[in-house]
This record gives sequence, C-alpha cells and structure tokens, in this order.
Amino acid sequence: MDIDTGSLPAYARGCAVLGSGGGGPVTITRSAALQALSDHGPVRVVQPRDLDPDLLVMPVGSAGSSAVMAERVGGADEPLYLRRKVEQLYGTPVGAVLASEIGGANGCLAVAWAARLGLPLVDADGMSRAFPRMDQTVMQLRGISPTPAVLCDGRGRTVVIDHVDGRWLERLVRAALEPFGGQVATTEYVMRGRQVAAATALGSVTRALRLGSEPPAPLVSGKVAETGSIVIEGLGPDLGRLVRIEAGTEFLAVLEDGAPLAVVPDVIALLDARTGEVVDAEHVRYGLRVDVVRVPCDPVWHTEEGLRMAGPEAFGLNGLSGLPAPTEVRS
Repeated sequence: MDIDTGSLPAYARGCAVLGSGGGGPVTITRSAALQALSDHGPVRVVQPRDLDPDLLVMPVGSAGSSAVMAERVGGADEPLYLRRKVEQLYGTPVGAVLASEIGGANGCLAVAWAARLGLPLVDADGMSRAFPRMDQTVMQLRGISPTPAVLCDGRGRTVVIDHVDGRWLERLVRAALEPFGGQVATTEYVMRGRQVAAATALGSVTRALRLGSEPPAPLVSGKVAETGSIVIEGLGPDLGRLVRIEAGTEFLAVLEDGAPLAVVPDVIALLDARTGEVVDAEHVRYGLRVDVVRVPCDPVWHTEEGLRMAGPEAFGLNGLSGLPAPTEVRS
C-alpha cells in the first residue's frame, strides 16, 4: 500500500479525527505532505511484521506551538538533520519512519518526512490518537527507552537528550521550546524492527485512511448551544437530547445526564455536519452543526497501566473509568 496525492486527503481527514480535537492543525502538515509527495513520489506503507529485525526505525514528530508551525510549513531540512544525528548515535542507517502520534498534525508530518527521506512509513504509531504529552506512548508502556532523543530546527541546530525517562524528556523538550522559537522537530523512542510489533499501536495508517473515507456513526447530532463548557443540543432524531463535552487540549469526555457516552483514552471527535470536516477544540463555536463521534483507541490503553497513564483520572476526570472499552476490528 502507498500513500500518494490521491489518498492523502482521506488520510489527513482520518488523522484529524484521531486528533480527538487536538494534535495540531492537519491543514498545515497536509500541505507539506502534498508538496513532498508531489516532489518525491508516493510513500510505501510497510507492516511491522515485515521489518528486518535489525532495521533502525525512527519515530518522527514535532512539539510546540501550532501558530509557529503554521509559519514554518513545508520545512524540508528537519528530517534530514534528525536522520543524520540518529545515524551518528546508533552507527547504522535509518530504514523506516514511524509517526510518533497518528492523531492531528504529526500523522501527516510523518508522510511528508518519509517522502523527503525516501523511506517507508510503518503502519503503526506511538499512540493510536493524539495525547498532550510525549511520554504518553505505547513505547513507554512497553519499556522502550525514549533516549537518546534528538531535537532540531530547520537551520540544523540540534540538541541530544540522553539518560532520562519519558517524564523527564517531556520536561526538557518543553523547556527547550523557547530558545528554539516555540517549535522543534523531534525523534524519540528509536527502535529496531524486531521491537515495533510489540511496542506500538498497530494499523494506525490504514485506520486513518479508513476513518477519512468512512467516518463512524455519530453518538449524537446537533448544534453547539454553549462554548464555555461545550454543550450540544440534539437535532433531528436526537431532538431533546443535551450532551456536555469536557475538553482540554483534546476532547476528554462526552456526558449525557451525567453518564459518560465516551471517555478518554478513546477518541472523541466533532465533525461539521454540513462539510464533514473535523472541528478541533479551539474552533468550536456557537450554533455550529456537528456530529459527535467516538472511535476506539488501541486496546493497550484500556489495560491497568494504560489507564493509569492516559485514562480519565490522568486528566482529572475522576469517577469516569467504568465505561466499557469499545471494540473495533484491527487492521
């Protein structure tokens, strides 16, 4: 399977859904991916089981301000600097790229950078959605070291972080954002091919393509009646229903009469009922007609360890962890 200029729009829409209202603006990195695919051709998508056991797999993404990302769209050199430094550190060529998170901007960024590097993209990612912290990954749960991690900008200014755990990596990267101007390219949790199948969320790329082509049925359809605490007033078949959406940088819970309809770590997305486009948490406005959808996360997040790291209580939503995990056929 390849991602090319024809399949990119569906893939980008699926990444936006998996952003759960956050993850950065897909429109920006979709444009970067379109340019990279036009310049360098399609990106081959490979399955973790088919990777050479010793192949070096480089997760890629960016951290920082969405506004700064918009000003730097299309940066072509950051993946080259990341690969060069990783190859120096590990003493072997990088053989494949992995999206650090499939949800939001980083899902499309991985396609852009795979195209520019001429490398395949692994059909997996670190989260199965978007999360606010760099250490909220399946790799962290599975004991993969996040370091040595590499940060860089488009001018080749590079920082290597080593000998820290995931929480310290998060703190140090956030501290580095100010001197980097608010946004950096990153790679962390670098792995060998033999580790990928057991330490990532599998099937993420094909899942994004599927969601972008066939969005899930809505939990409720209606209009935005309040935007402070987001309230959706049902319309049509849902007339008379009121649901409240808890949100941080992503959508965290959907509640009806105090009962949860959807809760993090599962994905909650709002789709514009007129256009089908994904509405992120920053752009919810009064009167907007929306469909509220729920998408299952990777099953690892419903384990005891996964819920501790990325469940409701990790986001301050106590008492909402009893919602049954939804099921989905995995790719």
